[in-house]
Amino acid sequence: MEPEMEDKTLELMNTSGMESQNLVDDLSPKKNTVLKLSNGPVVGSRKRPSEGNYEKEKEHCIALFDQWSEADQVEFVERLISRMCHYQHGHINSYLKPMLQRDFITALPAQGLDHIAENILSFLDARSLCSAELVCKEWQRVISEGMLWKKLIERMVRTDPLWKGLSERHQWEKYLFKNRTSEVPPNSYYHSLYPKIIQDIETIEANWRCGRHNLQRIQCRSENSKGVYCLQYDDDKIISGLRDNSIKIWDKQSLECLKILTGHTGSVLCLQYDERVIVTGSSDSTVRVWEVMTGEVLNTLIHHNEAVLHLRFANGLMVTCSKDRSIAVWDMASPTDISLRRVLVGHRAAVNVVDFDDKYIVSASGDRTIKVWSTSTCEFVRTLNGHKRGIACLQYRDRLVVSGSSDNTIRLWDIECGACLRVLEGHEELVRCIRFDNKRIVSGAYDGKIKVWDLQAALDPRAPASTLCLRTLVEHSGRVFRLQFDEFQIISNSRWRRPPDPSLEEPRADWLMGASITERSRSLLFPPRHLSVHLLP
Repeated sequence: MEPEMEDKTLELMNTSGMESQNLVDDLSPKKNTVLKLSNGPVVGSRKRPSEGNYEKEKEHCIALFDQWSEADQVEFVERLISRMCHYQHGHINSYLKPMLQRDFITALPAQGLDHIAENILSFLDARSLCSAELVCKEWQRVISEGMLWKKLIERMVRTDPLWKGLSERHQWEKYLFKNRTSEVPPNSYYHSLYPKIIQDIETIEANWRCGRHNLQRIQCRSENSKGVYCLQYDDDKIISGLRDNSIKIWDKQSLECLKILTGHTGSVLCLQYDERVIVTGSSDSTVRVWEVMTGEVLNTLIHHNEAVLHLRFANGLMVTCSKDRSIAVWDMASPTDISLRRVLVGHRAAVNVVDFDDKYIVSASGDRTIKVWSTSTCEFVRTLNGHKRGIACLQYRDRLVVSGSSDNTIRLWDIECGACLRVLEGHEELVRCIRFDNKRIVSGAYDGKIKVWDLQAALDPRAPASTLCLRTLVEHSGRVFRLQFDEFQIISNSRWRRPPDPSLEEPRADWLMGASITERSRSLLFPPRHLSVHLLP
């Protein structure tokens, strides 16, 4: 506001003479004010000796106000408000509130901005989206034409493995991630689909809690077979490493053996595969690389002096560990171009298991310790102490390390500070294998039992120990060596144990078992289907 204009206005507001002084006194909130309290806006009545002068002066002020810039108008109003009392502020607030409210979802399409309205509502969760549909017909139209229920389901499928698994198993994934075509159902289809998905998820979660599952067995018959030591599976196949020196590839649906890979001269103790190669470690001290499709040996790595007990590879890096107490870090340029980067030493007994990510390599040994190394520099970082006996298995992800030991316990560790967060007790013999996801820990032991633990409860120091084990599965008759699980199933392997009664003895075979969780569908959109896999080697 220009100084001259402001002076004129203030002069007008404070005119000399008795009449003007009376006007100012009448406008003061401290005099002659009567308040009426009600549920509506606060109303104040004032005595004005000259209504004519007030109206004339008001119109003159408004005329001057209209000539100012927006910034000057805001400054002037701020000064006026600062001179008012509390009840006047409340009255102004009740006047401004409806003026500040905007139905932007209705207003945006009117400006040709439907896509912005759709984008805003696409961030809502299911409950909020239901409420938004009830606001008015225009909101309902935006949600329907924007296919927002479809987008919500797509978002869940992208971010949650359980949703992704359901979409694949029930085959409604074919209606997702597609532009609007004649093949895509209307928004109402996805609206009705959502609660059915939630119902199936609740059933699967209940099955995990109650231990309801279907059991199938794969019998790995072989004249010399004495055990299944390792396994990995995907939607199409299961690959297992056996004590008879072979690797067997099984069809996941028919449970038939598709291929047998031979070449190792000792038991196959560990393996991992991706879409191109299978990498195996053996008691013959070698690491072999096989082509998945043909089963051809692409590379043989000879470095360790004793049995290769475990290995992991990802993103051009491989880590192997051995009974010779060492850890080898390898650069994998290609399946045929693998070179040794560094050998890590420090353990005082066999290194039984390794895991790594971009930050840390984690190793566990029969010397009762877990050691942490830098992935980039291969330098030693810290040691995690706590287990009373040798450590047989572990998994590492984010900040969490979960380990199993021959002291029959499972421990949870914070890798950054080295603190033990929880000790899980329940197994009666050595804990041989362990895996975890965001919800649960699944462990297998030499007592033949597989236990399912609540991970979130285990991380809560206030949770009672008695609530941590959700279920114990007793399907194996012998030691459980390896397991893998997802939202729908557990696949495990063990060594056959002779029954106490010879008359009950079955044909000599080692068990590869997959215990899957059954989802019971209750909708025509989800044809009933058993997803469990229990395998006999």
